[in-house]
Amino acid sequence: MENMAKKFMSKGKFRKMMTVSDEKGIINAMALDQRGSLVKAMKIASEKYNKVFNMDMVYDFKEIVSRELSYLSSAVLLDDQMGYKGIAAKDKSTGLIMSYEKTGYDADTPGRLPSLIPDQSAQIMVQRGANALKVLVYYNPNDPDEINDVKKAFAQRYGTEGLAAETPTFFEIVTYDDKLDSKSLAFAKIKPELVLKSMKEFTQDKYHIDVLKMEVPFNPTYVEGWTDSDEYAYTEEQAKGYLKQLSDEATRPYIFLSAGVPTPIFQRELKLAGDAGAQFNGVLSGRATWLESVDIWIKGGEDALVSWLKDKGTRNIKELTEILSQKATPWFEAYGGMDNIEVVDVSNLK
Repeated sequence: MENMAKKFMSKGKFRKMMTVSDEKGIINAMALDQRGSLVKAMKIASEKYNKVFNMDMVYDFKEIVSRELSYLSSAVLLDDQMGYKGIAAKDKSTGLIMSYEKTGYDADTPGRLPSLIPDQSAQIMVQRGANALKVLVYYNPNDPDEINDVKKAFAQRYGTEGLAAETPTFFEIVTYDDKLDSKSLAFAKIKPELVLKSMKEFTQDKYHIDVLKMEVPFNPTYVEGWTDSDEYAYTEEQAKGYLKQLSDEATRPYIFLSAGVPTPIFQRELKLAGDAGAQFNGVLSGRATWLESVDIWIKGGEDALVSWLKDKGTRNIKELTEILSQKATPWFEAYGGMDNIEVVDVSNLK
């Protein structure tokens, strides 16, 4: 951290970064912007319990989860399309990160190309209360240039728009290989390389990304001793090494996404990251926090859901908060500490 160049940040962006962080500067955020995957999960649960699915189930679920749990988080990530009720219901002191990308991707076009919600912009989302923006990009560093050049240009446009709107940009990277099943042992073996190369690319200054939302750089199912499986891709020591390498590549704040793994597994991954000396700055945890409650909501309605959220959902976040307080690092440490950040008033340039 010695002799690190000064980090210049606009007053608006700095203030919003503090809003989405806790009092220590750690990002302890809850993801509730799932759209296609949440609809799918609710349709499956509806069939199981002989219920008739409708979209109000999704809107109301997000509203109740946001109302009951957002006060425990430094920020909540929501989408305006299906999560507008959740946005209205969130705790006033909790920061709001808003999704900017369309859900899913066009399976008929090679490369899983990203696209933005057409009737939104950084400024529109700020007017609607956003303290930060988030996009998800599927990325395979080994894809042909004609695919990855599109994604790199997309990232630059996004980061630059956030710069102009004085709004932090969260950039979520989900790695893939079209030739392999993402749950397979073969993919698990190449995942560390894909995640590390993705960090190396998008941590560069030219993208103006404020927070990289990264996958854990291994598949926990294939860590020796973590499951009953005889198949493994790495030892725990190797997994720990990948976490340290990821941290060493980062030149800006980064947080981990939970990727839908069971809560105890996500907690174990974060403890391992801390033990590895990884300087990560928090989490955006979604399904690891609330996934179990989808079935409960469809089967038992609001009372059953609220009961689960007040008990298990609350416990999940509090346990995560405890781990972060011990293992995570304040976001401003990525820039050499608060004293190394120069906050600039750019409002007179507009």
